[in-house]
Amino acid sequence: MTQWTVDSIRTLMNQWYPPSTAHGWDKVGLITGAPQAPVHKVLLALDPTQAVVDEACQWGADMVITHHPLLLRGASFLSEESAKGRMVATLNRSRIALFNAHTNGDVAIDGVAQACADVIGLKDTEVLAPEGTNDQGHMIGLGRIGTVSPMSLREFARVVAQALPAGPTGLLVGGDLDAIIHRVAVSPGAGDSLLDLVLTSGADVFITADLRHHPASEFLEEGHCGLICASHWATETLWMPVLARKLREEARRSAITCEVKVSTIVTEPWNVHLNTEGSYL
Repeated sequence: MTQWTVDSIRTLMNQWYPPSTAHGWDKVGLITGAPQAPVHKVLLALDPTQAVVDEACQWGADMVITHHPLLLRGASFLSEESAKGRMVATLNRSRIALFNAHTNGDVAIDGVAQACADVIGLKDTEVLAPEGTNDQGHMIGLGRIGTVSPMSLREFARVVAQALPAGPTGLLVGGDLDAIIHRVAVSPGAGDSLLDLVLTSGADVFITADLRHHPASEFLEEGHCGLICASHWATETLWMPVLARKLREEARRSAITCEVKVSTIVTEPWNVHLNTEGSYL
């Protein structure tokens, strides 16, 4: 092989992040594009938004790989009267393939959860919620749990804030700020489904995103584990450089010429965070 095609990259991605490991409700794989089309440039991004599609067009990308699906909840109509229809039409007109790896990327040994754990500096990491093993016999599953040098929750929250990419939402921190943190659980993206498991894991703090008021409040009342709520985008976009490195290394190994770029677009749904200044009536 002297040149990658959409299908050859799909084959690589499916080897690294098998679709069979995706959760049953998920949608993963090739969303748009011709399998036989040649690929010279690949753009990586967390979300398939219009801004990312525009970036792909301006850069001359042949393929976009995202973490999140474009059509997870399905669509009955894809006319250009809708945002998703316009994106599909733009991708097709520009002959840009779109591929995604979602929960199969989450659970992989070198996937989203491990990338977040590594950036935060966790040591001796293990899978937080095991889901079996991959073809090499390695444990896969959601989240990671590991250790850091002991420090207060207040200090550790600052470490996390400095490690995560800058975004408009920042961090929310709950629990005893003077409590000593040593064992840390992390689940990038929406992690409230793991709250009960975290309580029994021995973790001193749980880092995740998208936490709702009642589950977070009840969690903090129930145990002695703190909470750090970051943004969905900030915790998951950390996987993009990992995937870029894997693709570049494979291209070098196979003597393939292909540019791989990680989008710098912040695809948070929010633009700005303001501290409220009101008072109780």
